Amino acid sequence: MLIAKAPSQISCQQPSERFVPEIVSSSVLEIRSDLTGIKAKVRKLVEELTSDSLETLRTTTAELRLLTKLSVKNRRVIADSGAISLLVNLLNSRDTKIQENAVTALVNLSIDNDCKTMIVQANAIEPLVKILQTGSPEAKENSAATLGSLSVIDDNQVNIGRSGAIEALVDLLRDGTPQGKKDAATALFNLSLLTENKAKIVQAGSIKHLVELMDPSAGMVEKAVVVLANLASVDEGRIKIVREGGISLLVDTVELGSARAKEYAAAALLWICATASRFCIMAIQEGAIPPLVVLSQSGTTRAKDKARALLSCFSRNKLV
Repeated sequence: MLIAKAPSQISCQQPSERFVPEIVSSSVLEIRSDLTGIKAKVRKLVEELTSDSLETLRTTTAELRLLTKLSVKNRRVIADSGAISLLVNLLNSRDTKIQENAVTALVNLSIDNDCKTMIVQANAIEPLVKILQTGSPEAKENSAATLGSLSVIDDNQVNIGRSGAIEALVDLLRDGTPQGKKDAATALFNLSLLTENKAKIVQAGSIKHLVELMDPSAGMVEKAVVVLANLASVDEGRIKIVREGGISLLVDTVELGSARAKEYAAAALLWICATASRFCIMAIQEGAIPPLVVLSQSGTTRAKDKARALLSCFSRNKLV
């Protein structure tokens, strides 16, 4: 991602289908391949989404949650049935299980691009942000995943960035479950593709947590470094990465990370080092040259380009 575009600004990150709840009726499993049966079942479930009974809503949202996971066909039937606006309404439920089921169904539905539009048109962003702030750990995870999925669409990056979601996502990055942190990082990556969101993400305090997650023991090096590479493209982001000790971790990632992580780490270093010779010196002191030489010869096409550009930067500054 650098003096041009970030390596994967071309493709945002999408969520995977979410896990299945424990309580579902066996009838759901029996109608997987029966489209007529699915439509009839979904019509009945959608009617039940307006019930005043908490138990009915728990069961109904659990069954819809499972159906959204099972197939693309199910997701289309459910979306066409008018379920999305009702599920969005249930994001405001005070019942934890109903809220968890509703948000998980929505994240599964959001895999479909048409559903993304329908979810946003149903005014889901505000209640999703509220869940990020006050929901159960599972609900927060799936709210972050839904926002990450919705932010694949450019216009949604603007609206989500202005909704208060960024601060809540950074809080989840700091305090969330391991899955919650991954979902928050994915959402922040997609949001950071928009220039106006980059400064907001930096100002929300994300850099400190992202640098901490660069520790291999956290199991999130790749997810953290792709966000850092985007944020390194703005002055405030570069400065904070350096202040938080990010250069040494980026150099380590160039040497030891996955192919994608190496590519983004090199991109981040290039953004940083291109602005000041003192940052070049810091990178060299951290041992950047040997892994960059290797990467320039054996990395991905973009990684090779970034590594060679960094080595040229060092050379121009007469540091090698």
